[in-house]
Amino acid sequence: MQPTLLILAAGMASRYGSLKQIQEFGPSGETIIDYSIYDAIRAGFGKIVFIIRENFAEDFKTIFEPKLKGRVATDYVFQEMDAFVGNHTVPADRTKPWGTAHAILCAKDAINEPFAVINADDFYGADAFVKMAAFLNGECKADTYSVVGYELGKTVSEHGSVSRGVCEVNGQGNLSAIVERTKIYTDNNQIVYEEADGSKHPLSPATPVSMNFWGFHPSVFNLSQDLFNEFLDKSISNPKSEFFIPIVADEFIRRNIGQVRVLPTSAKWFGVTYKEDAPGVQSSLSALVKNGAYPDNLWK
Repeated sequence: MQPTLLILAAGMASRYGSLKQIQEFGPSGETIIDYSIYDAIRAGFGKIVFIIRENFAEDFKTIFEPKLKGRVATDYVFQEMDAFVGNHTVPADRTKPWGTAHAILCAKDAINEPFAVINADDFYGADAFVKMAAFLNGECKADTYSVVGYELGKTVSEHGSVSRGVCEVNGQGNLSAIVERTKIYTDNNQIVYEEADGSKHPLSPATPVSMNFWGFHPSVFNLSQDLFNEFLDKSISNPKSEFFIPIVADEFIRRNIGQVRVLPTSAKWFGVTYKEDAPGVQSSLSALVKNGAYPDNLWK
């Protein structure tokens, strides 16, 4: 059975203002999602599942169905506030979605095979999809998940600080811990992360970081449901609390349920953290098209 690609796109409308403005970066108006899907199809993924909000489902389908029809199976899952909350009551003042691990949980009924998860607005590179497909087809089991490890130096923005999941990798190439560093930037030609108290600590450009490209066995759904219940017990009244994928990965390791393989890639990640990043994304894609890595029209 071919693996599935799950694309986290529920936050897109709020970021872009409306779906009509999904930014076009490629020479024929391609969005960053288009390149991810193209790379996934080439790597052998058999289905694309989009996690979106129900109120922009029709707009979303209008954009993607004509391109993908006949090329790959598609499905749509809605991330709604009351999904999978069980006996808990969602606070009236809660407006923020429950986070990326809750988004995955919402896809529980749509996925029965090994699958990968990516963000909608990050460019991951063909190499990462090839390595992830090989993992999902050959190594993925109930006790073996994975994450693509990017080199930190290939993921920073020159326009401001970024947030990255800094990975600690053991001698077997497995994740031993992942720490979210929320303020990473270049300072005097050195990459540093800054703590809440203002102290700065250097990081090597070769440090592996997660860009939210994960590989999971369907067993992750039951684990996520258990952990989400624990999260709600503890944090439901905090309007800013979120249930993130690294929480699930960390507990999977900590509770000795299994291991998370780190799949190293030399691919250059890029995305639009700041609007000033957009021209750089456009020129990076133009260069890839010029070098023959992609056709000048992905869906022609």
